[in-house]
Amino acid sequence: MKASAPIRRALRVALAATIAVAICYFAIVAVIVLFVSKNLLHETSAHVDAQLSNAQRFTGSELSSRDSVLHDVDDPPVYLWQVNAANAVTAASADAPQLPAGIVTHLSALPRTASIDGRKFLFSSMKRQDGSQLIAAESLLQQSHVRSVLLTSALAVSPFLLAGVFVCAFIIGRAASKPLERARLRQLEFTADASHELRTPLTVVEAEVGLALATNRTAGGYRDALVRVSGETQRLRRIVEDMMWLARFDSHPPAPQAAIVDVTTVARQCADRFAPVVQSRNLDLTVSLTGLDLAHVAAAPEWVDRLIGVLLDNATRYANSPGRIVVTVACTASHVALTVADDGPGIPLAERARLFDRFHRIDETGSEGAGLGLAIADAIVCSTHGRWTVGDSELGGARMTVTWPRYRSGALPRLVSPRL
Repeated sequence: MKASAPIRRALRVALAATIAVAICYFAIVAVIVLFVSKNLLHETSAHVDAQLSNAQRFTGSELSSRDSVLHDVDDPPVYLWQVNAANAVTAASADAPQLPAGIVTHLSALPRTASIDGRKFLFSSMKRQDGSQLIAAESLLQQSHVRSVLLTSALAVSPFLLAGVFVCAFIIGRAASKPLERARLRQLEFTADASHELRTPLTVVEAEVGLALATNRTAGGYRDALVRVSGETQRLRRIVEDMMWLARFDSHPPAPQAAIVDVTTVARQCADRFAPVVQSRNLDLTVSLTGLDLAHVAAAPEWVDRLIGVLLDNATRYANSPGRIVVTVACTASHVALTVADDGPGIPLAERARLFDRFHRIDETGSEGAGLGLAIADAIVCSTHGRWTVGDSELGGARMTVTWPRYRSGALPRLVSPRL
């Protein structure tokens, strides 16, 4: 079974992060090994030079009998050789191995490293007062051992380190890709649903125009066709406007400046605007305020107006005819709550989880809208630091409540982007 796109992306991110960490890790290990090797080589060279200076005070026979002066107990031994004017080599310290001929012929190039019996040594030389040459050498076995320990430790740790990096990077990449994947799927769903919603009125308009052109009709028949076309174009315009509003909102443009909004005033203005709809459907719409303080919230006034307009539009659409709609603004010391209740069929519990999904409608056959109104309302509520409460009203229908923190004094809060 193929891995899903988010998992594949997370795997690629984890692999890239692991490779990058591996390169950095081994580069750091290489630098550390080179640095340690250089320091150890420098210390060895200094130790050999110190032993040469110390041995300069003794003759050849004295050096052989005073080997203790050539090294400390904890240091590796320093071997000494004397080379006379005829390039004859004599061991000047006990247990000194045979000096390679190549060292004697290149005395001017010392200090240098060379191997004796498979062991690597660091050589240095010093000219004595009698014209002979004193050569000293110290084994580099300890330095090789230290490098080997460092490299072995680094290689032993690397699988666990890189495995941990891969797992952590995969988890982080998976977590980071989830919002992007949700946004991508949401965009795909939005595009598919939008295409479906736009196709319906366009199909009706095309059919009406086609029939009107194909048949001879009376003036009244043409007028009826134009009325139906006009209704569908208005519906089409509302869908396009709602889609454009959501698209602008999703693109995260600079949020409008928050202002002090009196929710009661905006609610009454929206109620006046819906008066013709209320009268045409024989509805009783009332707006009331509970609480003694002003119902002030920090929000964009046009957003609050759009929110209340969406709630009233839904209430007038689903309320009984004749029926009642009650808008209540409740103000306390800390919060302002806006409630719109109607006497319609209400919202089934099974539908409340998807209530704010785009293009979702409770009644697919009888609803006039495209299912974008409550999605717009939810975006506004989230961006103005509000929260929803959906329930059953005392009138028998739905009750939609939005609660905001009440603004009293101080700096206005910043409006935030809606959640994905």
